[in-house]
Amino acid sequence: MKQFSAFALVLLFTCFLATPQIQAQDKTPTISEKTKGLDKQEGFFTYYWDEKEGKIWLEIDKLDQEFLYVNSLAAGVGSNDIGLDRNQLGDDRVVYFDRRGPKVLMVQPNYSYRAITDNQKETESVRDAFAQSVLWGFKVAAESKGRVLVDATDFLLRDAHGVVDRLKGMNQGNYRLDDSRSALYRDGTMNFPKNTEFEATLTFTGDASGGYIRSVTPSSDAVTVRQHHSFVELPDDDYEPRVFDPRSGYFGTDYQDYSTPIGESLTKRFITRHRLEKKNPGTAMSEPVEPIIYYLDPGTPEPVRSALLDGARWWNQAFEAAGYRNAFQVKMLPEDAHPLDVRYNVINWVHRSTRGWSYGSSVVDPRTGEIIKGHVLLGSLRVRQDYLIAEGLLAPYEDGQPENDPMMEMALARIRQLSAHEVGHTLGIAHNFAASTNSRASVMDYPAPKVNIDENGNLDLSEAYDSGIGEWDKVTVAYGYQDFPEGTDEKQGLDEILNKAFEDGLLYISDYDARPAGGAHPKAHLWDNGTDAVDQLNHIMNVREIALQNFGEAVIPNGRPMATIEDALVPIYLFHRYQIEGTVKLIGGMDYTYKLRGDSQPGPEPLAPAQQQAALEAMLSTISVEALRMPDAIIDIIPPRPIGYYGSRELFNSHTDPAFDPLGAAETAAHATTSLLFNANRAARLVDFEARNPDHLGLAEMIDKVYENTWMAEPQDGYNGAIQRAVNFVTLYNLLQLAADEDASSQVRAISNEKLVELYDFLNKEEKATESEQWLAAYNYGAKLIDGFMENPERIEEMTPPLSPPPGSPIGSTDSFLGCSW
Repeated sequence: MKQFSAFALVLLFTCFLATPQIQAQDKTPTISEKTKGLDKQEGFFTYYWDEKEGKIWLEIDKLDQEFLYVNSLAAGVGSNDIGLDRNQLGDDRVVYFDRRGPKVLMVQPNYSYRAITDNQKETESVRDAFAQSVLWGFKVAAESKGRVLVDATDFLLRDAHGVVDRLKGMNQGNYRLDDSRSALYRDGTMNFPKNTEFEATLTFTGDASGGYIRSVTPSSDAVTVRQHHSFVELPDDDYEPRVFDPRSGYFGTDYQDYSTPIGESLTKRFITRHRLEKKNPGTAMSEPVEPIIYYLDPGTPEPVRSALLDGARWWNQAFEAAGYRNAFQVKMLPEDAHPLDVRYNVINWVHRSTRGWSYGSSVVDPRTGEIIKGHVLLGSLRVRQDYLIAEGLLAPYEDGQPENDPMMEMALARIRQLSAHEVGHTLGIAHNFAASTNSRASVMDYPAPKVNIDENGNLDLSEAYDSGIGEWDKVTVAYGYQDFPEGTDEKQGLDEILNKAFEDGLLYISDYDARPAGGAHPKAHLWDNGTDAVDQLNHIMNVREIALQNFGEAVIPNGRPMATIEDALVPIYLFHRYQIEGTVKLIGGMDYTYKLRGDSQPGPEPLAPAQQQAALEAMLSTISVEALRMPDAIIDIIPPRPIGYYGSRELFNSHTDPAFDPLGAAETAAHATTSLLFNANRAARLVDFEARNPDHLGLAEMIDKVYENTWMAEPQDGYNGAIQRAVNFVTLYNLLQLAADEDASSQVRAISNEKLVELYDFLNKEEKATESEQWLAAYNYGAKLIDGFMENPERIEEMTPPLSPPPGSPIGSTDSFLGCSW
């Protein structure tokens, strides 16, 4: 027998004694052991608050069970341009927790690709064909009877909303999350039976390189916001998705179903909508099983508060027309409620440093399209802009403050309409920009203030904005929310709703087709009124002329700096800018609908030549000397800005700082018109339509008419001549842009270049004939610009571009698409 030394025996005995201790250390504690003494909060997901360490411990008792994860921004940055608003929704995703040994993964399945079938292997084949996303990995810290405990702190203290990327993308600086200045926010962390809410204060540090972020932060090297995380129970399976129809006026959700029989569409489309059911579906009028309730932000002041409540409540008119009693309600948000709590549909009153869009968005179940939470962001400065426009139109301060306040009446009328509009988006409803041609048939249009001219030639704002829901709105609510009696063919019933609307003459055209740049639809416009865009432009120009003739000191109250008159002048001088965007679409325009095979709607058809010619004449009238000449009575009273009232982007850009620049204003307005005329898509349609019908307006003919009203018009002297020359150079600039546009068709560029040669010859001829030094310089410089372009088209970049306008559509912001409004 082998003998052991004394040392070996001691070592063996020591190891034997140590083994149970090591095993004890490796044993995973129970949840109760790990959380002893911590603040336990029970709810959808139970969590524990560790005050000493500043940690959240999350108890996961729903492994492999899907739920909805939503991230949001509870406290924002306050800049419209950056776009990080208070109570802004972020992404919503279906996720589940998947345990893998010592880890728990948060997995987002790919619901864009599915197989709706009883064949489990077919379902798995589609699941494994497309990538999933693991959003986070947690380490198991404790477990008890199928439940695990993980430290969720790092997950909650990350930049889930993408603030760093947003600041970088907007050229505001390179920031990073500073852990030492970030912490969980207990006041925004709550638990309820069907949702668990977490919130964190996050600080991003870096060197600010942009003016936007410097303008809204007390210290731009430290940007502190709050981000919110919601874990939400998914709805039950009783919701019935409703089929998407492109004529219905709804947003849609879609996915590809690979179990679809060959010959049928792979893509399945459904509308987004709230769940709503009648208590008595067999009756014409019934209470709902559960009403749709919206809540207004209690931070909204009066009189705006009452206006927003009134406007949002308009939708109950549409639900009543669809057979529901008290199905849509609007209340004040309880004082102790969090606006990002998924249980509340909320209308938020949001402050920014500059004017901007309002938004209507939703938390949606991506599996079905069911809206779980409607969420509106209303910009608080919008009501002030409408008030300013009314001041400019009415010049009300001739004898001090008017007895009544027509400016406030107009502003509140607009805010009611805006409230209804954005709530409409959260009901699943898209824009209808053709509604203004149907007597304001929808609050989902972008309405321009309707200004009447009374028999005495005075401007009247009493009908500036409509009140109440429109006829098209009733159609959309019926399509989306009609509860059909048992045994009804739902598809047939939905078709009947839409066909009747079209037979009644209602129109529906949405976003892309209404946009001005290359748009072609003659009836779908932003910020317009009436049935005829040409007639409306002529009316708007008359309103603008009256307002400019009446414009003066009376647009501002006593005690304000005279320089601030320009604030009200900008939207009045450019009062026609939205209507030209509608009228220009008739040039190279065509009428069409979202027709389905078998319905009664007409097919696409180019507009009659006479309509296009009339639109061109109306557009050219907006760049005439008479239209662009600023009255001397205005120019003579606007001094440079005083200390404390510095310039802003809300004012005209200028060549003559610090003096007011009336020629710059004319240049700005002319650029708005001519840039629309010389759009590449519009030009290509003119070529195409004329080729198929020589009676149609062609591109060459349009350019000739522009020349007749600009460079080739009778030259004038003095101030009028200076306006002419400003317009001429703007026209040349935009024609050169069209000729150089690599995306324009070859025929468009060929015609544009040929017309530039014709203008070059004309300018050389006029240069020799003129006796005016100003016109000699203009002809000479214009010819040199064309000659340089012909030698090298890239030299177009050397040209001085026309002055850009102050922020426009919406009146005071940048462009946007679905779910937004001014």
